[in-house]
Amino acid sequence: MTETWRFLDTGPCPTAYNMALDEAVAIAVKKGNAPPTLRLYGWNTPSVSIGYFQKIKDVNIGYCTKKNIPVVRRLTGGRAILHGDEITYSFSSKTTSGLFCKGLLDSYKKISAALGLALSKIGVSPEPKLLSAYRGLSIRSRNSRSPLCFHSVSYGEITVNGRKVIGSAQKRWADALLQQGSIPLLIDGADAAKVFGLHRDQEMKDSFVGLHHLSPFFVSEDFKKAIRTSFEETFNIEFAVSFLSPQEISMSRKLEEEKYSSYEWNFRR
Repeated sequence: MTETWRFLDTGPCPTAYNMALDEAVAIAVKKGNAPPTLRLYGWNTPSVSIGYFQKIKDVNIGYCTKKNIPVVRRLTGGRAILHGDEITYSFSSKTTSGLFCKGLLDSYKKISAALGLALSKIGVSPEPKLLSAYRGLSIRSRNSRSPLCFHSVSYGEITVNGRKVIGSAQKRWADALLQQGSIPLLIDGADAAKVFGLHRDQEMKDSFVGLHHLSPFFVSEDFKKAIRTSFEETFNIEFAVSFLSPQEISMSRKLEEEKYSSYEWNFRR
């Protein structure tokens, strides 16, 4: 019998609510109140998310305040992202048994395979950075001190023609995982340079690329469908298009107000 997972497409949401909702869904999955869940979403305004361990000084807060760009700290690690015209995903699953019980790198590899298949469905040739490829990266690429996520390539992430197209980060508990990822469609290199205090936006353009530049007939809804079907094919499961439970909505509102909108959380480092 084919296992059924849950698929959510919540559309564009406010900055703090996006992070709160990802955590609320992960909690529901972790507790066994929901099956493995793939969520696709966007941002209702340009926003910056920074990694859990990242220093807030990596972001030009003055510029963000001036431009009304909200800044939020993620539950997952990794480096900062300026979210805008993109498709964002999150995936939550138990890790006590089944497909994702073999550790961080194995789960990265498996999720990367599904995302790579989705890219191939829209005519883009992905280059997943798995262990052998990772060892071949230049020292500059691997150890870049840039605060920007798309300036470096980590294990399980995907490039096309040497430029990063999907940036991902993961949070693991003893019994569950949450992986979040950004898939840019169009990139504002000049604005990103100002947000992260970088001097050259051309270097960013050489490091990463949006899908609209790679696929001339790109349609975001078609790619969302490709992501959904690729997960189904990769993991031999079926998705049930679903909605948030009342408990998840209540939890996400609480987390939005008390955690992801708070100075204590977002400026903790």
